[in-house]
Amino acid sequence: MVYFKHINVFIIFFLSIAYGYGQSIDCTLDIGGATANPVVEIFQLNEPQKQKLEELRAKYLLASKSIDDEITKLLAEHPQSTPEELLTLAGKYRKLQLKLMQTSRDVDEELIATFNQQQYDFYLTLCHEAVRKPIVVTPVLYEAPAVEEK
Repeated sequence: MVYFKHINVFIIFFLSIAYGYGQSIDCTLDIGGATANPVVEIFQLNEPQKQKLEELRAKYLLASKSIDDEITKLLAEHPQSTPEELLTLAGKYRKLQLKLMQTSRDVDEELIATFNQQQYDFYLTLCHEAVRKPIVVTPVLYEAPAVEEK
């Protein structure tokens, strides 16, 4: 009997890993990361895009701080003495994690929506090379300055 118990645990563990690898992972830019310089350099952002990036970083940092505070409060105050309470805690914690991930994705999507066609095509290329699911947006069409004819 003990043998079957361990096999069941192994099968559940294996299936959970396989399920995780089977899902597509979003291709994110990590705007809320330690520095935004790689994004600026890699995608050669123009000045309005750089300003938008800074706005979005501030927005994300504020939202993530709020969610981090919720997590801290949850872990400090939620009862954890029974398995049922731990399962409830895990569910609430997971919801907060998902909220944080969605906030990050939303901020990335806002920045990607400012990309021109060339920047967006490069983003798609990087995502496909990294085997990630790109965030789908319609690139911005920037008008070229009028050229005077002589």
